[in-house]
Amino acid sequence: MKQARRVGGIALTTFAGLLVFLALVLPDQITRLPPGNFWGTALLRVPIEALVAVAVLLALPYRARRITATVLGLVLGVLTILKIIDIGFFAVLARQFDPVLDWVLLEDGYRFLEDSIGAGGAFGVAAVAVLLAAASLVLMTLSVRRLSRALPQRPGLVRATVATAAVAWLALAAMSYQLVGGIPVASTSASELARDTVLAVPKDIADRKAFAKEVQVDAFRDMPPDQLLGALRGKDVIIGFVESYGRDAVENPGFNRPVLDQLAADQKGLAAKGFQAATGYLTSPTFGGGSWLAHSTFLSGLWIDNQNRYRSLVATDRLTLTSAFKRAGHRTVGFEPGVTYAWPEGDFYGYDQVYDSHTLGYEGPALSWSTMPDQFVMRQVQAYEHGKAKRPPLLMEVTLTSSHTPWTPVPRTLPWDQIGDGSAYDSMISGAESPQSLFADPERVRQAYAGSIAYSVESLTSYLETYGDENTVLVMLGDHQPNSVVVGSNASKDVPVSIVAKDPKVLERIASWGWTDGLTPSPGAPVWPMSEFRDRFLTAYSPQGGPH
Repeated sequence: MKQARRVGGIALTTFAGLLVFLALVLPDQITRLPPGNFWGTALLRVPIEALVAVAVLLALPYRARRITATVLGLVLGVLTILKIIDIGFFAVLARQFDPVLDWVLLEDGYRFLEDSIGAGGAFGVAAVAVLLAAASLVLMTLSVRRLSRALPQRPGLVRATVATAAVAWLALAAMSYQLVGGIPVASTSASELARDTVLAVPKDIADRKAFAKEVQVDAFRDMPPDQLLGALRGKDVIIGFVESYGRDAVENPGFNRPVLDQLAADQKGLAAKGFQAATGYLTSPTFGGGSWLAHSTFLSGLWIDNQNRYRSLVATDRLTLTSAFKRAGHRTVGFEPGVTYAWPEGDFYGYDQVYDSHTLGYEGPALSWSTMPDQFVMRQVQAYEHGKAKRPPLLMEVTLTSSHTPWTPVPRTLPWDQIGDGSAYDSMISGAESPQSLFADPERVRQAYAGSIAYSVESLTSYLETYGDENTVLVMLGDHQPNSVVVGSNASKDVPVSIVAKDPKVLERIASWGWTDGLTPSPGAPVWPMSEFRDRFLTAYSPQGGPH
């Protein structure tokens, strides 16, 4: 019995040491772990945090050592939870989790899971995540405390081991030695994560102060209404955001063919109706999600890349593209099928009217995250606003959601006179593949994504061909790239942006921009930060060339 207890104790101590070691050295991105047999090699690291902790604990008396070990275990547990969250953020959004600002995105992550694996699966994953978080705190605390109790048993051996490992760490760090590319053997990953987490608070506070100054700088704020956007006087302008329409949709050879074919067909159809187009790229402030950050950046002319900036922005009276058109005499309308709850931000943007998921009159079937097909939304643009006989010129911002993850089901394009109240989509999508089935095959996910982009783009261009005239102008752009499931974690944040018009004077105003003729941007097309578009657009279409 005594022997068995001794063996069990050694096994528990070994397990505790392994658990702590893995928590210290595992990276926060799955992509940093090499495949196959190199996995073990990637774990051959010397964590400096372990050496420092052992040296400190060994120097303390029993009571202080026990308290310190408990604190260190709790800290390591919290860092482990943050590292797990980081793995998810890098996998979907290609960036690190911000512990101050990003809690709001966890709800979006849960919805993504619901779309991908169903409500039951999402609940199960969430429950497991909560249990893992609790287990991390408990197990790390118990493990560090157990290791701290084992240290005084052979203090000489421990000191010699720590000293040797410290010398090895210094030598490896000086050489920047790596057994696997990108993973230094001399590890500091846990301390770096702790540093980044602690510094996030003052960093976000400083950013808030800096943003408060940025929002006050606006060369167009006091421009007289008779000058603002005068070159678009009498024009009906549609700003069409295509969800997840990123650069990879037109440039990634793995899945871009449906999109390129659709753009080519659309370009031909538009040209037959007398429309011309010019296209470039904008760099979005977000990736894989957070559409509202891109929309606010595009419309406000400020870089909105986190929730802190977004909340600060919508509390100001910043001139947006929407409110600029309103000041210039246009009726400003938002078509927001993705809005399913109260949306006070509509007042900030300067809309005279917002149509949301409850007021667009859709009586058709549910389409996963998207509340209704894009073509139906565009049909309501015509029925509710654009098709009215007596009205002022319009600025219509339309957010299209059929290309939102999980990219199934996506309806096919219908003749415009057959859309009705949406009931026509019942039979069309009743046998569509479930998100759970689709996401079991990453290659089919990419193809489904491309098909959804082709559908969304066609909904806009077909509308223009059918209902547009010499006074209709379309600004079509993506809000962000799709998530990393489609494009990987190293893709750019660029999105295509096009201006389409029948009146040649509209495109003449932006000839100096150097954009590509047509709807398909060339690889060398200009790339601007999305925050620059507002000022460039207002300058181009104000008769005096903008403020002086």
